[in-house]
This record gives sequence, C-alpha cells and structure tokens, in this order.
Amino acid sequence: MANQIEKLNTIGILDIEKVNTLTDDQIEKINTLEFAGLPTYMTATGGSITTDGDYKVHTFNSSGTFTPAAAEPSNMVVQYLIIAGGGGGGGFTQAGAGGAGGYRTATGNAVAATGLTVTVGGGGAGATLTNSLASQGSSSSFNSITSAGGGGGRSHPGATGNGGDGGSGGGGGSYTGVGGSGNTPSTSPSQGNDGGATAGYSTPYRGGGGGGAGAVGGAGGTSPGTGGSGTASSITGSSVTRAGGGGGGGNPSFPAFSNGGTGGGGSGSYNGNGTAGTTNKGGGGGGGGGSSAPPSTGGTGGSGVVIIRYQFQ
Repeated sequence: MANQIEKLNTIGILDIEKVNTLTDDQIEKINTLEFAGLPTYMTATGGSITTDGDYKVHTFNSSGTFTPAAAEPSNMVVQYLIIAGGGGGGGFTQAGAGGAGGYRTATGNAVAATGLTVTVGGGGAGATLTNSLASQGSSSSFNSITSAGGGGGRSHPGATGNGGDGGSGGGGGSYTGVGGSGNTPSTSPSQGNDGGATAGYSTPYRGGGGGGAGAVGGAGGTSPGTGGSGTASSITGSSVTRAGGGGGGGNPSFPAFSNGGTGGGGSGSYNGNGTAGTTNKGGGGGGGGGSSAPPSTGGTGGSGVVIIRYQFQ
C-alpha cells in the first residue's frame, strides 16, 4: 500500500545493508505492494444525484455542499449550470413583470477535493403598492461563480416606472417606463436580457415583460408585454428550458393575459395577481392587473437551481 511504500522511502543509507540481507520470502512480500496512485475519475456527494451514461449529475434545488474526492488532476473538472432566483412582478395594474434569474454555464471548471458551498437563490417577492419596485431575486453561486437575481418589475403608475436591473431586467410599468438592464457592471459577464419597456398609456394597457436568458422582454402598452424566452440546456441528459421572464400585467378593460417566457416565466394578469415564476427554473414573476381595490400583487419569482456534471467512469 501507499503507506508501506512511504516507509521504504525512509530507509537510510546505513540501513541498505539490512535490505541486502532480505530473504527470498521477504522479497516476494515486497513485490506484492500496490503502487497505485490516485483514482482516474472523481466521485462526489451532494444534491440529488443521477447518472447519464459515463457522467454523474448533481442537482441542487436548495443550498447545500458539493464534495468531490481527489482523482487524477485532469479529471477534477466539472460542467455547471447556475441559475439565480427570478425577480418579482410589479403590482396594482398593468404592471411590469419580473426578469429571469441570471443564467451561467460552462465546461472545464476545475474543482478541489474539499466541501464546496452551493447557494441556490430564492425568487423575489411581488409588489403591491403603486409605483413600487418588486424585489430582485437572490443570487446563486458555486465555486466562486455567481449568477445575479432577476430584476423586479415596476408597479403602475409612477413618474419613473423603470424596471429593476438584474440577471435579466424587470419590465417597466408606467406610462413611459423602460425595462431594467440585464447587463450592468454588477452582472458582468452578461447573464440575461433587458426587460421590456411600456409604449405609453395606450390600449391594451400592458406592463413590460421581464427579460429572459434567451430574449428581451416584450414591450407593453400597445402590445402584450410577453416575457422573454429562456435558454435550453441538456446538462442533465435531457433538454430543459429555464430562466424565462414574466409576462406584463394588464387592465380589466382588456381581458387578455400576457404570457410568461418559455422556461418558467409567470404570466401576467388583467384582473388579479400575477402568476409566480416556476420553482427551480429561475423564472420571473408575472405582473399584476386589475382594479385598485384591493390592489393586485405581482407574482413571486421562481427559485433558482445549480446543476453540476462530471465524468465518473
């Protein structure tokens, strides 16, 4: 074994004569020592573990610890997908929707044989009060890589109805509100897209859609304000679309919903509360719509997810 080999390496020059006196039986025992090094492939614990061919996939739907075991250095690498929590939707009426949580993925990420903290961000709360900004989603992280939470949607009305910045931006919710940005210094590198603006106080009175990982949010006001689409990944072995933006809220006089973006975006409402983004997909919450009594609430953003993949055989 390796510890027996270490003992041999400690033999001093004065002890060499003792080695020369070894019998044949003793030499045979030395020949049976294993000179094996590190395992070829890594193994790990943490999260929900599935197998895809020669690969293990660890899915973290909540925060935890990913602990890899030492292996050949060239195989101590993983692929990751890190999605933050989606932003909450704006409230009151014809409100902007929440942006999707930041979406980051890459291969060849080196890991160490130690417990690595995995943080999965929750979705931001929807807003109710007029001219308020819904909460930004919480960030997700793994191995010093962070995805920013989605920007909150803006409630209607207000003098400055801009959506919030984030992984993807929240939708605008005032007469001339612009969508929040998905590409700010705090979210570098870019992790999503901008939220949709509102094109004025015009029929069918919709708030801007939240930005998604794959597309900007739709403009509201004179158009539906649909949520930006998410992005598909096959990291688990099957293609799944995640991180869609929420749909903007509407107005009771124009009974039509604004769809959330594919990948977990919540739909906007024209007569009540916005729909929540999908859990563990990082979708933005839908914008609220309806009358002022009682005021509607924007949908809560969907929580994020962290997925880690590596070869195990």
